[in-house]
Amino acid sequence: MSGFHNGRDVFEYAVLRVVPRVERGEQINAGVLVYCRATSFVAARVHLDEDRLRALDPEADVPAVRAALRAVECVCGGGERAGQAAGEDAGRRFRWLVAPRSTVVQPGPVHTGLTADAEAEVERLLDLLVR
Repeated sequence: MSGFHNGRDVFEYAVLRVVPRVERGEQINAGVLVYCRATSFVAARVHLDEDRLRALDPEADVPAVRAALRAVECVCGGGERAGQAAGEDAGRRFRWLVAPRSTVVQPGPVHTGLTADAEAEVERLLDLLVR
């Protein structure tokens, strides 16, 4: 599949949302997950705007939110830091991370695109959708 579209590969991505009070449904974007099957690439980048989070919920547990976002990055990285997902391939780790959860850090819907550089795509999407 690599090179199928003029040197560009299909990739999938989801925005990581922080929903400090699930019952209210308010959220801020705090990161992106990117997966490219053709290159077995999966990565997450996060950026937590603490002021925006506290505007939604002054009682938000910022260290817990940061820990949850770090955990997503660890699962993407694989290896020991990935916990129970350590032995899974990049695609399975991505699918596990984008599965719906009713926790403070939630994945948004999965979208697709084409890219020549999945690593650069992570930063581009973080700038576009989060920062």
